[in-house]
Order: sequence, then structure tokens, then C-alpha cells
Amino acid sequence: MPTYTYETLSPAPRRFDVRQSFSDPPLEQDPETGEPVRRVISGGAALLTSKESSKVGQPPMSGGGCGSSCGCGH
Repeated sequence: MPTYTYETLSPAPRRFDVRQSFSDPPLEQDPETGEPVRRVISGGAALLTSKESSKVGQPPMSGGGCGSSCGCGH
């Protein structure tokens, strides 16, 4: 079940997280205060190393190949 971040729409916004199912509608009010809220959209985070990036078709940064166990053909 994903966790969504919400923010109150008051002059001093407050953020909080709520675990909800994908099928649950977005909250319209803060469950604690009743204030109107909006869901905050964030981009998430990921870390790619040169070995991982070579798996998606990008050559390694150092040139010369990924090594014998990669199988990418560089």
C-alpha cells in the first residue's frame, strides 16, 4: 500500500503522510483538523550506477566495457 503526502491549504501549510490503497480517492480534508488539503506529487528517487545504466543501452562512463559478466556487448 503506497504512502501519499498531503499538505494543508492554510496560510501556514502542514504536511503529513497517509497510507492509502491505489483505489482510494484522494483526501479532501485533514483527518485531524478538517482543514482542506491537497496531495503533494513528488518525483521519487533512484540511483543509477554505470553498470546499471549500461543495462539500458548506455555505454559505461569510463569506456572500455562493463566486464565479462555484464553481457551488454560493449
